[in-house]
Amino acid sequence: METMSQTWSIFTVFAVLAVQLCMGEKSCVVWSSAGPVVQRGSSFKVYCTFNCKCKSTSMYSDHPPTPQLHREFNSTTIYCHVMNITKNRTFSCQCNCSPALDPCGLDISAGYPPDRPKNLSCIHKVLNNESGVVVCTWNRGQDTYLRSTSTLWVKTGNRTGIQPYKVLGKGSDLMSASFNVSSSVQLISVWVRTCNPLDTAVSATIKYTLSDIAMPLTPVLGQPECSSRECVIKVEQSVRTEHLDIQYRTEQQMWTTNPDSEVQMSSVQVQVWSISSLEPYRLYHFRARSKFSTGLWSYWSTNISSWTQEEAPAKELDVWYAESASDSKSLTVYWKDTDISMARGKIIEYIVRVSSADSGLVLITNISAEARNYSVPFCANCEVTVCARNSKGLSPPANITTHHAKAEPPHDVRVMTHDHNVTISWSKPETAPLPAAYVVEWYPEGHKVEELKWVRLSRNDNRVVITGVKPFECYEGAVCVLYNDSMIRTKFTSVTIMESAPTAGPSVKEKVKGDTVEVTWTELPRSQRQGCITKYTIYLENSSGHQRPVIKLYSIEATKRTYIIRGLSPAFYSLWMTAWTAKGEGPAGQKDKFFIQQDTQLSLILVCAVVSLTVLFLLCLCQSSAVKQRFWVFFQCLMLDVVPDPANSKWAKECTEKGRMNLQLQLSDLSVTEENEPILVDVEELPKQSSDIATTTNDSSQLSSSSESATLMYPLTTYIKSLSHDSDSSDHTQTSLDTNTTVDYISSHGLGNMDEEDQEEEEDEFTEVLDFFPGHNVFMEPLVFGGKLTLDAVKINCSEQLVLK
Repeated sequence: METMSQTWSIFTVFAVLAVQLCMGEKSCVVWSSAGPVVQRGSSFKVYCTFNCKCKSTSMYSDHPPTPQLHREFNSTTIYCHVMNITKNRTFSCQCNCSPALDPCGLDISAGYPPDRPKNLSCIHKVLNNESGVVVCTWNRGQDTYLRSTSTLWVKTGNRTGIQPYKVLGKGSDLMSASFNVSSSVQLISVWVRTCNPLDTAVSATIKYTLSDIAMPLTPVLGQPECSSRECVIKVEQSVRTEHLDIQYRTEQQMWTTNPDSEVQMSSVQVQVWSISSLEPYRLYHFRARSKFSTGLWSYWSTNISSWTQEEAPAKELDVWYAESASDSKSLTVYWKDTDISMARGKIIEYIVRVSSADSGLVLITNISAEARNYSVPFCANCEVTVCARNSKGLSPPANITTHHAKAEPPHDVRVMTHDHNVTISWSKPETAPLPAAYVVEWYPEGHKVEELKWVRLSRNDNRVVITGVKPFECYEGAVCVLYNDSMIRTKFTSVTIMESAPTAGPSVKEKVKGDTVEVTWTELPRSQRQGCITKYTIYLENSSGHQRPVIKLYSIEATKRTYIIRGLSPAFYSLWMTAWTAKGEGPAGQKDKFFIQQDTQLSLILVCAVVSLTVLFLLCLCQSSAVKQRFWVFFQCLMLDVVPDPANSKWAKECTEKGRMNLQLQLSDLSVTEENEPILVDVEELPKQSSDIATTTNDSSQLSSSSESATLMYPLTTYIKSLSHDSDSSDHTQTSLDTNTTVDYISSHGLGNMDEEDQEEEEDEFTEVLDFFPGHNVFMEPLVFGGKLTLDAVKINCSEQLVLK
């Protein structure tokens, strides 16, 4: 058999070659041992036979051409093996000859034979009472990768003739074909035939009774007309059917069939359906389908939608309240979004009413529909109610109870945390009255007014599961028991489902006052707390005067925001804080530095006290005339450079007018001690023309403690000239005859123009001053100027010829 096949192939090649030689166009002929169409995965040989004498030959495949390994079959023919072909391929051969001829080629298609058609089914769409359309569908099987044709064959009734029908849906797995039938046809037989170059497949023959596969066309729905509880829908059909199914639903519901709808036949094709038991203010969607007494249901119609009308709200709002921590005179009222089943319409506003039974004050406020809370004035005996309004009316008032009862609170409040929720349970006190309801409230720590949430429970509940709790967030709340006219609550704190150590430390501010520092800080941002803060730690570092810094720790409660540190010694300090959760301590916050100064307040007080006492003592001393005189002498000593000119004095002028004067002066040597007695000097004024020299005698008898006997012939002069020289001793009288002695003016502070009584009073006062001050005084010490100054002779210069005697 194989020999005959090869012989036939060779004969075909030579025949083709003969034709090409006659045409003179190609240099060769290409052919396949399996033909131009092969099954994928098969193996075969491709031959090239040349019609000229070739210097060299080559074989290529695909594009771009790829050289193929080939062998010689004979002197004019070459071939190559093709193994396990998986796609369509092109082969070509080329001959190097003279004259040059065009190369030759062959396209080989690879595919599969067709599968037997499966799942053949047909439906009869009744267009009207006289005709219809039969539509058949089937599954063609796997793709053949070849050009395939499918034909639906139909045999109607008992006739022997069959009729093919065009097939639709080429290139897809599901194939279909349709044909028209009249109402007189009752039975049909159908099958499908598919073929391609590799093979042909035929499906099984299926017989149908058209009444069993009859399907009416899809109903057409009119726009519903709705009240608050009912909708009326018109349904239009091309033929009359025995069954009509209408379904409805809202967006959140499943489709519901209305079993009690009433059919009113106004004509053959139009039916009116009434659908009741609907909810107010709901958007309903409707659809319909129909069916004959036998056969199939039609396809569902297109959905149509309509709103039912509104009704007044049927139930009171779910309300709660929060007392403001910063303002005790206001109360914030909250209410939840109204469920559409309770609202029964679009809420257009809320009405908050505050009334007082004592004062009769009534406050009514209309609030926009977007608001969910409102602050009202707080009073102990006030009643607060909240209502919702839609276009049809008001909801029942929801009362808020703010009066705290004296009954026992709920016992044994337990909080159990899980991965995504929190369970809170409690028990009712046995002695407490029967509650009206329970309310469990919760909120992030410190944010009650902003993020309050609550759930209202019946009187028989003692457990609730809270969902929507965020991880790494600290919550607190309370279990509230509501009675008819009062309320009592039990709080719970530090609730978190997941936590870790804080991610940052608090920012601190310090205020230094003396040896005390006041530390203040703010709460960490919620994103940095990572749970519930259990405490704070203040670190105080003193590095002054120490080789190693000294750090003190202060543990502070989590609820505090200020702390005072007292008794700090003068030094430089560094201060920072950390926060703690149950999982550990967070990092340190920003480090602040400050300095404690030496306390100068006590020193200032002591200085002020000493100065005050000194001033008071001096004021007391100044009350004595002796002290005043002593101070005057002291200040005169300080004013040494202020010396008046005696020549211009009044006394000096009188001397020029009068004649001679006799003066008795009490002189004292500057070096005289307290034990020495003063020396009395007689001063005699001579006439102008006299040039005698006065001699001074020393009379000790005249120098006594009582100087009242001294007499002055002339008034005492304030300024006199003195002649002095150094002496070996101040105990005896020095007689000055030296004309070369130094002459100068000195002040006689003890002398003046006064009588003897004034002189006695002055001496007494001076004695008192000396007695008042200590015996050893700087004012009583002798003055030493290198030599000793003694008053030997005094010359009064009235006319430059005055001589003291």
